[in-house]
Amino acid sequence: MTHTLPLPDFTHERVEVITGPRSGLVITVALHSSVLGSALGGARMWTYPHWSDAVGDALRLSAAMTLKNAAAGLDAGGGKSVIGLPPGTTLDAERRRAAYLDLGDAVERFDGAYRTAEDVGSTTDDMLVVSERTAHVVGLPDAVGGSGEPAGPTSLGVYESLRATLAESTGSPEVAGRRITVSGLGQVGSRLAVRLSAEGAVLTVTDVNPAKRDLAAELGARWVEPGTEHLVEADVFVPAGIGGVLDDDVIDALAARAVCGPANNPLAERSGADRLAARGILYAPDFVVNAGGVVYLDLEAKQLGTRAEIMDRVAGIGETLRDIFAAAAARGITPLAAAEERAAERLSAGQLAGASA
Repeated sequence: MTHTLPLPDFTHERVEVITGPRSGLVITVALHSSVLGSALGGARMWTYPHWSDAVGDALRLSAAMTLKNAAAGLDAGGGKSVIGLPPGTTLDAERRRAAYLDLGDAVERFDGAYRTAEDVGSTTDDMLVVSERTAHVVGLPDAVGGSGEPAGPTSLGVYESLRATLAESTGSPEVAGRRITVSGLGQVGSRLAVRLSAEGAVLTVTDVNPAKRDLAAELGARWVEPGTEHLVEADVFVPAGIGGVLDDDVIDALAARAVCGPANNPLAERSGADRLAARGILYAPDFVVNAGGVVYLDLEAKQLGTRAEIMDRVAGIGETLRDIFAAAAARGITPLAAAEERAAERLSAGQLAGASA
């Protein structure tokens, strides 16, 4: 389950919460902003203590997508959808299909102002089901001519961000010999761990799924119990699981020089960025670090370049992060504040362009 996180200010353009007529599940589609274009953000399927927690997650995640897409330079707004599962719920194939058909109908009602995609708990095959009810979905399986699984591009963006973070915090971007803790071995975290291991990083890993110990053994990584990983001495702590893990207690005990990872909303409170800075811990903003997947999906859907050119654009996330670190240092603000300002500038320009059109 997700940690309890504060709700963002309600600045959303449109939010719909329905009970899926086929699945009986609570489905939220949150359009936060379309200032820069049709919103893009994935469909999350997750277990929540209460249906209102699922709605809250959609509000937070959609607001973060506006920042992510703007900071990445995309002509895309921010949105998110969430299919909430009650505790203890296990979906059979029929009910899972029903849930994604319901989602497709919900997305279709936004008339193209929001496009959905794969996210935590969802797959490209699920998006194929969604496509039966709406054309406003990206990231369909390769087998049907889609762009496929975005975890690879997301992992590439995180890797380049990690190199930028190492350069800023240690003076060198080289991974070899660096102590790196990866918390969460899902689609992105596992890919990243494999690459870091191959390049000679000294890895510590964990995941709430004990079966992931097998991957740790294959990589020669140290395994620690979930909830203790932040206590391990590290050059970089990589949150790659659920949001809200960096609360005050964890930050105060964190034994790392820097934080850089793909988890959405890893800070339990925005003030956590200041708390990290006060301890001399460099923080790479999550919505910059984890933008590789959405960059890939948006540019592929719009056919803005070859796949190789698009992957080069994804790799450029490292340079974006270096610019943010430089701006933060020059102005004496946190990297989070610098990244938010970068996004705000693009959104303001988009609003001016819309007003003058």
